[in-house]
Amino acid sequence: MTRPTRLLHTAAELRALAHEGRRAVVMTMGALHEGHATLVRHARDVAGPHGQVVVTVFVNPLQFGAGEDLDRYPRTLESDLKVAERAGADVVFAPGVDEVYPGGEPQVRISAGPMGERLEGAARPGHFDGMLTVVAKLLHLTAPDIALYGEKDAQQLALIRRMVRDLNFPVEIVGVPTVRESDGLALSSRNRYLAADERRTALALSTALFAGRERLAAQQALSARAQANPASRARADALTALGEARAAADAHAVSQAALGRPSAVRTAARAVLDDAARLRPPLALDYLALVDPADFTEVPDGFTGEAVLAVAARVGTTRLIDNLPLTFAPEDTAQDTTQDTAEELAQETTSADPAGTDEAPGAAV
Repeated sequence: MTRPTRLLHTAAELRALAHEGRRAVVMTMGALHEGHATLVRHARDVAGPHGQVVVTVFVNPLQFGAGEDLDRYPRTLESDLKVAERAGADVVFAPGVDEVYPGGEPQVRISAGPMGERLEGAARPGHFDGMLTVVAKLLHLTAPDIALYGEKDAQQLALIRRMVRDLNFPVEIVGVPTVRESDGLALSSRNRYLAADERRTALALSTALFAGRERLAAQQALSARAQANPASRARADALTALGEARAAADAHAVSQAALGRPSAVRTAARAVLDDAARLRPPLALDYLALVDPADFTEVPDGFTGEAVLAVAARVGTTRLIDNLPLTFAPEDTAQDTTQDTAEELAQETTSADPAGTDEAPGAAV
C-alpha cells in the first residue's frame, strides 16, 4: 500500500516532522520522471521501512547561466508529488527561493575548484559553483543520513562526493545507475523538448557511448586471446607463406593485441557522433571525453582502472548529456613465441579450420 506523501515548503516544517530510522534524501529540480522514481525507490530501500525518504523539488537559479533555460525549465509540482508518492517518498520538500536564499543571492558560495572548470564546467561557467552551493544548503536544511544522486550527471556526482569529503559533511553519498528508455536514450527532464526528428538524432549520444564500450570489450577479448594463446609476427608470416591468409590475419591481430586503449574507445564513439552531425536536424557536439572520475581529466593510453566516457551535445535548442562507466584492466604482456614452425602452424590451422576459408578475421578490431 502506497503511504501518503506530505508536501512541505519550509525547513521548520521538515525539522518538526518526527521520523524513526535513517533519513534518505533525493534532490531534484522537479519535472520528475522514471529516472527520479528509480532514485526514490532506491532511497526507500536504503532507508528501510522505518526510515524516512525526502524528495526535494527546487529549481536552483544559481545553476543556470546567461541564455540557459531557467524560465522555460518545467515546473510540475502537482505531478511531481504523485510520482514521488508512487515511488515511496514520505515527504516532498519544495521550498521557495526565499526559503533557500533568504538574503537574496548568497555572497559566500562553494567553489567547485579545478574539477568544476572542466567539461560541463567549461561549457557552463559557474554551473558547478551554483550546484554545490545549493546542495550544501539543502543538506543542511534536510539533515539526511544518506543522499542519492543519479550517475547520469557523473561530474556532478563526483563533485558532490568531493565536497562532502573535503568539508566533512556527515552524510553518505550513493550513486544510482542511469535509467534509459527502451531505445537507449537516457531519461532527462529535457527530453520533453525534443521533436520526433530531434529525438532520432539525440539517440546518437547513447549509441556513441555503446560503440565505445563495445570497442573496449572487443579489444579486451582480443588481448585475452593473446595472453591465453601467445602469437608473434613470425607466426603470421609463416601462415602467410602457407597460403593461410585468414589465419595469418588473425594471428597478426592477436600478436598486435593491446588491452583496451582509450584512444580506440574515443575513436569508435567519435565516429558515431560525426555521422550524427550530418543528420537533419544535426547533432552539435559540445564534447566527447574519456576521463578519470577522480578529477575528470582525460585518461592516456596505458591507463588502467575506472573511467567515464562522457558526451554532451545540442539537438535543436536542447542540450543533453550522457555517460557510461568503463573499466580498463591491467595488461599482462604476452610472451613472444617465435619458435613456432610453419609445419606446426599448418597442422594447427588445418585442425582448427579444415575448409581453409579466406573470410575476414572475426577478431579484427
